[in-house]
Amino acid sequence: MHLKLLPGIGGPADLKALTIPQLEELAKEIRHAICDQISRSGGHLAPNLGVVELTIALHYVFDFGSDRLLFDVGHQCYPHKLLTGRQPLLPKLRQRGGMAGFPDPRESDYDLFMVGHAGTGISTAVGMARGDLLHGEGCSHENPDGRRVVTLIGDASIVNGVAMEGLNNAGTLKRQFLVVLNDNGMSIAKPQGAVAAYFDRVRLSHSYGEFKKAARDFAKRIPGGHVLADAYHRLGEMSKAVISEDAWFEKFGLVTVGPIDGHDIPTLIDFLNEARHFDRPMVLHVKTVKGKGYGFAEGDCCTFHSPSPFDVVAGDGADDSKLVSEGCRVELRKGGRSFTSAVGDAMVDLMHRDPKVVACTAAMPDGTGISKVLAAHPDRSWDTGICESHAADMMAGLAKTGWKPFFAVYSTFLQRAFDQCFQEASLQGLPLRLLLDRAGVVGGDGAVHHGFCDVSILRVLPGACVMAAMDEPSLQAAIEFMAEFDRGLSALRYPRDKVSDRFLDQPCPPFVLGKARPLVRHERPDLAVLGYGVMAVEAAEAVEKLDGEYRVEVWDARFAKPVDAGLVQSLLEREIPILTVEDHSLVGGFGAAVLEACSELGLDSRLVTRLGLPDHWIHQGERHEQLVEAGLDAASIARTIRERLDRRPVVEVTPPQPAGAVHR
Repeated sequence: MHLKLLPGIGGPADLKALTIPQLEELAKEIRHAICDQISRSGGHLAPNLGVVELTIALHYVFDFGSDRLLFDVGHQCYPHKLLTGRQPLLPKLRQRGGMAGFPDPRESDYDLFMVGHAGTGISTAVGMARGDLLHGEGCSHENPDGRRVVTLIGDASIVNGVAMEGLNNAGTLKRQFLVVLNDNGMSIAKPQGAVAAYFDRVRLSHSYGEFKKAARDFAKRIPGGHVLADAYHRLGEMSKAVISEDAWFEKFGLVTVGPIDGHDIPTLIDFLNEARHFDRPMVLHVKTVKGKGYGFAEGDCCTFHSPSPFDVVAGDGADDSKLVSEGCRVELRKGGRSFTSAVGDAMVDLMHRDPKVVACTAAMPDGTGISKVLAAHPDRSWDTGICESHAADMMAGLAKTGWKPFFAVYSTFLQRAFDQCFQEASLQGLPLRLLLDRAGVVGGDGAVHHGFCDVSILRVLPGACVMAAMDEPSLQAAIEFMAEFDRGLSALRYPRDKVSDRFLDQPCPPFVLGKARPLVRHERPDLAVLGYGVMAVEAAEAVEKLDGEYRVEVWDARFAKPVDAGLVQSLLEREIPILTVEDHSLVGGFGAAVLEACSELGLDSRLVTRLGLPDHWIHQGERHEQLVEAGLDAASIARTIRERLDRRPVVEVTPPQPAGAVHR
């Protein structure tokens, strides 16, 4: 497709100069630009295709140079970025120096928060709405020209517990406040739970005409109803026509309008124009199609939620000059076997052999490999939706009733369930088992998704067992260990990466609590590297780069809690320097655990050098680039080993005496 309009959009002011037919043509060009780029680099495809018209309409009606626009969840921001001056960054989407895959205030003042976790948009919007009121700048009945606040919430993020808390407070605002609910019937996967079922009923059972009912009677029946009754009189006629008589949001004190067609630009503009002048909290319920405009994304929006790069293969009679045309098929480019896929297979096998094992995930069945479990063992596995806190508590309840629960969750989302890991699992002595995907640096998703603090937050829990896998055999062995570990909480971390085959020729011994595994041994090593998880493999490659320059042992540490104190003691008592390597923060991580062991054993910790993630944010790029930045790639580890050994103290050795000489 030849782009005619999009290259001329340098900012929202240019957008406002277009006619409605031109806006509709612009929507097609935005879709093409996004799909074309994601086919090359990967990224969030289906969520962004679904909000193109909605984003255009929002920027057409509001002035977000002054008004506030907050995203929830952040991965639906690509059209917004293309309309706010960032088209030159698109060719390097999710790469160094290119467009971040989430809102990023470093890129533009149009992005207010760096957003990667669900449920936060309403609460941060409420905070900004209150802040503007305190400054005398907020749009209200008394100040109709003040700053407006809009939060765009989608992909089932509304069912998140934090969103509920935000709604509960939003209803108390006495000013303009607009929540745009992008209801596409999907999360990352099919949304789960009663709230999701409610929206399904709304989409299926209500035509727009059925909403032409007076709101006054229902408004009188709920707390604060007189406010809503008055608000009804301030609504424009179009909004009155589709005001919902029994909308769920009304119970929170927000007037609710819709659902309306989220792909009809004229209708969106009309409704948003009315909402812009409404001086009370409102929800505009917008119905969209995830993956809109491309049949392959609409038909399989789970796979194309955030696909890897893909190829479009033209069929017979298809025009292969187009990105996607009738008769084409789309093929995802394959890398190697991933840790995620290995976890799915290992769990399916374990659950086949052990009928007491159960599993769940929180809206990430594909991203954690649990989709395989859901298909193979639907009676003992669940997708709870975007609610990590609930999922952890639910699994604690299953543990209490004698089951063996495994909760598969991204490391970056574990923080949201920490309180439950503490209170309902660890404090009770219950064996909650955590499978932590995306541990360490994650590549294109950048800082919002790095798993850099799971070790530090879990190590504080008494009796917890914290592990890492370096390859597929060690991952399988760790899961087998976890299935039988019933003394408390256990966790296994692994990266968003391919599994290594470097040590497949060696037998993988079973996991034994608090014991490391030797990978490269020497009778009298110059230094020993304790690699945590995949860093053990990286360390082995680093030693290979040294080409025999030094005698360096490599150990797969396996456990950050409990660390192999016996190994640490044996090495340091022989004055063998230790290098710890981890793709985790140095603060509270594996290396910190080794230093703590030294202190407890009275050992000289000056012989310990730590490598880990630095104390600054690492942004989007290739995972290998991020490891290089952190000094955790094989070349950097080899350089650190040389530096460490070249500055070691010189030990004087008495030369051998000639035969018969007397040494005094």
